[in-house]
Amino acid sequence: MIGNPEPTLVDAGQADACPARPLAMRPAGCFASVAGVMTDIDDTLTREGAIEPAALQALHDLRRAGLPVIAITGRPHGWSVPFASTWPVSAIVAENGAVALLPLPDGTLLTEFAQDDATRARNAERLQAVAAQVVREVPGAALATDSAGRLCDIAVDHSEFRHLPPERIGQVVDLMRAAGLTATVSSIHINGWIGTHSKWTGAQWMLQRLFGRPLDAEVERWVYVGDSTNDQPMFERFPHAVGVANLRRFAADLQHWPAWITQAERGEGFAELARAVVADRQARAKG
Repeated sequence: MIGNPEPTLVDAGQADACPARPLAMRPAGCFASVAGVMTDIDDTLTREGAIEPAALQALHDLRRAGLPVIAITGRPHGWSVPFASTWPVSAIVAENGAVALLPLPDGTLLTEFAQDDATRARNAERLQAVAAQVVREVPGAALATDSAGRLCDIAVDHSEFRHLPPERIGQVVDLMRAAGLTATVSSIHINGWIGTHSKWTGAQWMLQRLFGRPLDAEVERWVYVGDSTNDQPMFERFPHAVGVANLRRFAADLQHWPAWITQAERGEGFAELARAVVADRQARAKG
């Protein structure tokens, strides 16, 4: 979330009723068998579009502990390139599971796609037509400023640099879905794409691609960290799902909560989770 989104805010009483348990209350050794971490980026690692120092340090700490990190985001390929090149991550899956950026030992990046060239070319024309329709028919709607870097989807800004009220967000989602697109709402954008890929399929793809193992067989050995409503499919599937504290802003809109929630927000919350994972692993190693 960059800027100031307008989620359905909750009062203190509702926040206290959050179904996710405080991360500090986890049982001893909760993360002792964790094999790695998967994470959202915007407002999970970042604040106002930049990675928070605590989150960047946490990524380094996880790597030193032998725990791979795979970032999965709705952000575009072009936006993700500098971060995949410089952050200590095993991969970034961008555009909600459509495209992967894999850092290579020589410092270059390998880009791979979930769809073949012909499918992407066929979809591109249709996506641009829907984007034009959204801008034409929804008052105040504008494409996200990172649209030039998008290869497989479209995105409408609702809270990054512009503000769309909830009813307009709903109008954009309805229009995209009526045109046959998959549509989701992140903390900053409304994303639309053609295909069955998602954050979940992106996670499955990367675990198989990087380590040759099916995620379904070991999902309980991975932590997923997120901050928004579009992380719900991951919260639902990962027993060790964790929300950073700013997830509470979307309490009224959440049907699936993570198991745990941090005390701190955004990158500081991710760092809190990383410390917990590393501590549990170290305690197990000491016997």
